[in-house]
Amino acid sequence: MAQFLKLRHNNFIMPKHIPQDELDKIQNVVAGFPEGAGVEEISQALTIRISRRTLQRRLALLVEQKKIIVQGRARASRYRLPVLAEYGHAEQNYQKATGVDEVYVPLSNEGMAIREAIRKPIQARHPVGYNRSFLDSYRPNETFYLLPELRQRLYEMAGAPEYQNPAGTYARHIFNRLLIDLSWNSSRLEGNTYSLLETELLLEFGEAAEGKNALEAQMILNHKAAIKLLVEQAGEVGLNKFTILNLHALLADNLLADSQACGRLRAIPVGIAGTVYFPLEVPQLIDEYFRQILAIVSEIEDPFEQSFFVMVHLPYLQPFEDVNKRVSRLTANIPLIRSNLSPLSFVDVPDRAYIDATLAVYELNRIELLRDVFVWAYQRSCARYSAVRQSLGEPDPFRLKYRIQIRNFVAKVVQKCFDKRAAVGWIARKSVEEIPVDNRARFIEIIETELGALHEGNIARYNLSPKELKKWQRSWI
Repeated sequence: MAQFLKLRHNNFIMPKHIPQDELDKIQNVVAGFPEGAGVEEISQALTIRISRRTLQRRLALLVEQKKIIVQGRARASRYRLPVLAEYGHAEQNYQKATGVDEVYVPLSNEGMAIREAIRKPIQARHPVGYNRSFLDSYRPNETFYLLPELRQRLYEMAGAPEYQNPAGTYARHIFNRLLIDLSWNSSRLEGNTYSLLETELLLEFGEAAEGKNALEAQMILNHKAAIKLLVEQAGEVGLNKFTILNLHALLADNLLADSQACGRLRAIPVGIAGTVYFPLEVPQLIDEYFRQILAIVSEIEDPFEQSFFVMVHLPYLQPFEDVNKRVSRLTANIPLIRSNLSPLSFVDVPDRAYIDATLAVYELNRIELLRDVFVWAYQRSCARYSAVRQSLGEPDPFRLKYRIQIRNFVAKVVQKCFDKRAAVGWIARKSVEEIPVDNRARFIEIIETELGALHEGNIARYNLSPKELKKWQRSWI
């Protein structure tokens, strides 16, 4: 009898299999509540149907796995990510002690100390030059700016990488949102005054905001071109000299006094306002250290470590006459996009926090404050794009396979102003040339459906202008 009871008890407590994607979705929802959320808030934010009791059990399991933490008891329980809980405690202590309540990212104790050091009056900070030992001391896959437990947290935020899909699949699925977010936030961190809505109108319809400097519009449009390169050619771009130089050429287009400096390493001295750091001036050394940075990052195996490494060392070297930080922010996305991890779009990052963190690297060679910014920014990006993906559903594999051909066919029909009769013939002929016979009928159906659904709100995906659309619509009879 005792043995029977024991077996029955064991059967009772045997856990059922819990889908990992279900746990990931719950964790991503929790990540979207920096101050923590109750069960009801989490339930309402979820896009999957799950009972309250089941959700409570899933949350308890995530707490047990140390992927989230719980504060309070019973109905007062609130769940949040451990990264924010750990960092936020130090930040709250700082605010209580100083009475300062500014918009900032949650800080670790190290980050908080570095912020205080970098905020001393500039007269009290010691002038410094480029310190090569800072780069030389890094050993790929032996030295880590992001410790193993922190990298694990980043992977948990991002969810399981889609290694089985072509490079860039994740980013292409959220491309429209990523294009606006990253263009706006990266430009905002440079002092650009365009609002988010003004950025959307510029990117989607080419409408520049009234009363704004033309250079601001150019900066945002340059981001669009650079982001399209990273996403559309994700399988070809890499952490190499060719890619980085071309990124700079796109981001700096029409913004530099010397147009020939676009896509070229710096050959003149530069100064940086608001800091006591003086970058290298010798072109041969700039080239040497630039190559060394790329050699090191190409050996790093972890994509998050790669991403953070270039955020540290590219701006520190200042390899270009200008636009260095913009290059580093987009370059930091290359390993993430290639690995089908959530991109980093710097959503909600306060400009003061980013500036402080960058100055700490310049003047102190300390990375802890920038690491706090990086982790918090990535958490915000993951929560945003997880929600976007859940609302969009899974991508159609057929459309994903023929995404380039679909875009090209639709664009050509519009640009050539085909009427319906001419379009049918042209699409049929071109499909014979480019699409296997088994997929041809479905492909033609998609092209014709897309043409029928074109409007000003979706032409950006085909790189078409409103003017081209209106001209084509007059002939589409």
